[in-house]
Amino acid sequence: MAPHVTAFLLRRRERARLHFGVHTLLVFAATVVLGVPFALLVVLVHERHDWLQTLDQRVADNLHDFGRHHPAFVTTMRVASDVGAPGMWWIPVVAAALLLWRRGAKRPAAFAIVALGGSWLLNRLVKGAVDRTRPHLTDPFGHPGGASFPSGHAQAVTVACGVLLILAWPYLRRRGRWIAACVAGLAVVAVSFSRVALGVHYLSDVVAAAVLGLAWLLLMTAAFTAWQHEATGVNPDET
Repeated sequence: MAPHVTAFLLRRRERARLHFGVHTLLVFAATVVLGVPFALLVVLVHERHDWLQTLDQRVADNLHDFGRHHPAFVTTMRVASDVGAPGMWWIPVVAAALLLWRRGAKRPAAFAIVALGGSWLLNRLVKGAVDRTRPHLTDPFGHPGGASFPSGHAQAVTVACGVLLILAWPYLRRRGRWIAACVAGLAVVAVSFSRVALGVHYLSDVVAAAVLGLAWLLLMTAAFTAWQHEATGVNPDET
């Protein structure tokens, strides 16, 4: 290989390594930053701090009182909750993964499945560790089982929408990216709010779930980026 070509490939490889290193560092830093408020919420919930319990109960009572006088509101919240159920998110994520797999993009496909499946397992583990009871309301709108913290619906919608957004990002133009990001954000807010409005979760349950889901998504993104970088790295000696 000509010396100038080798030098060019080496410079390109060094720039790629620098970009990758900065990107990975920022992602891990963001993950750590998100881990702090989540850990704080876990401590506050576990220790049953008065101010958090008061806030959670006040929000739950106010939304429940509003729902008792507005049946259409409750119906809308039930639809949002049902559509945003954790199991429902497997449909678009698996469909996207299969499409990518058929196109030869096996690593992004694996990322989608591992990210969503790992999030579900993480949610189960945290629920079991914290073991928070569901809100106590008179004539509740729903009767779900299991622990309350963190919300499985809120975490699933956060991770699933994030995964779909990451997979679609390279194929979208600037305007499409903005629209997709806004739709994903609205979906997270709608599903999370519906769980609190129906009285099956406290406000802190859905906030913690969204934070945990985002932290997990960033961690998986960093791992996936490293995996991709390893697979596409340029080695001049092999060219």
